[in-house]
Amino acid sequence: MPPAALSDEEIASQLAAFLPRRTSETRVGMMGAGSDDLEAGRAYLAASVEGGWQVPEWPETYGGRDADADETATIRRVARQFVVPDLYAFGIGLGMVGPTLLVHGTDAQRARWMRPIAAGAEIWCQMFSEPDAGSDLANVALRAERDGDEWHLTGQKVWTSRAAYSDWGLCLARTDSEVPKHRGLTMFAVAMHQPGVDVRPLEQMNGDQHFSEVFIDNAVVPDSDRIGDVGAGWTVAMTVLAHERAGSDRGGGDSSGRAERLPDWIADLAAQGALSDAVRRDGVMGIYGLEQTGRWTRQRAAAAPGPAGSGNKLRTVRWYQERAYAVNRAQGAAGMLTDTDGHIETLTAPSMSIRGGTDEIQRNILGERVLGLPGEPRLDRDVPWSRSRQGVL
Repeated sequence: MPPAALSDEEIASQLAAFLPRRTSETRVGMMGAGSDDLEAGRAYLAASVEGGWQVPEWPETYGGRDADADETATIRRVARQFVVPDLYAFGIGLGMVGPTLLVHGTDAQRARWMRPIAAGAEIWCQMFSEPDAGSDLANVALRAERDGDEWHLTGQKVWTSRAAYSDWGLCLARTDSEVPKHRGLTMFAVAMHQPGVDVRPLEQMNGDQHFSEVFIDNAVVPDSDRIGDVGAGWTVAMTVLAHERAGSDRGGGDSSGRAERLPDWIADLAAQGALSDAVRRDGVMGIYGLEQTGRWTRQRAAAAPGPAGSGNKLRTVRWYQERAYAVNRAQGAAGMLTDTDGHIETLTAPSMSIRGGTDEIQRNILGERVLGLPGEPRLDRDVPWSRSRQGVL
């Protein structure tokens, strides 16, 4: 039986046992920008898992509390009164892998992986993109060849967020080259610390090393770590991406301070006197409108993950970029310096348009799968991948 629904006061009392309350002075980072601190998030998740507070909608057995949609929304609303650490490092497991296992995983896989994810004990990365399979994700070339009850994986991934410190990788691999590209893929969970997995971090222009290229040379994966049926990897991948684009990457550490008060970034600009100019003030209010609209879009998309989540991705990107650039411009010439508030976000902002699927891909998804507009010509849909990858159609 799920626990009885709690009141706001009861939830706040429980959270106060391991989280400090927000104040007007609270500033929390987001998206891991400028930081690779794992310990604060790990400590919070370890403390919260017994009550199921971070993923209340998950079954209690797996680190949730069997909460329905209303109770989940209440818990998240009350939690905004508290300082939750930036959970960027744990976001793929919490927001994408866990929900995907609930749909496509076996009972044994859910029992094995979901509670460690909820408790912060294991970190996951998402190994999808390759040098020749980014926007065209179905062009994945990393091979998985079966040998009895094992699979041997060989190939390369790139732009793999969190790979440098992950325990597990959710890996899309090609298991059949003689069928059309979407039908020859299979999903695996790869142990990242085994022989044959070489992770090489890539430094971004903001100084972070969140992305990596991963070289895999005959890494061994037991068949019990295959997620979904052989050849059904594209279906599993679409579930993962639906949760990603719906904003289910539960990264915590929301620096906007979404309580019933002025967002932190606007309060900071006001304290600096940057809002005395009417034109700048009007621009900031427009960005605030984007933030609120994006929040409502994210709530709707998270309630029913699917292609409409691409709209949330586009709104999130625009809000993040507009906010970062507005804060930077308010600094004047000092905005060019690395010791100025907001410089990390300014340097991070351009990447938002390409990470998690480019803006162009999101618009294609909305046009074709939500609005029903004619799709782009695709001449390789019914051609074996071994042929189409060479451009021979």
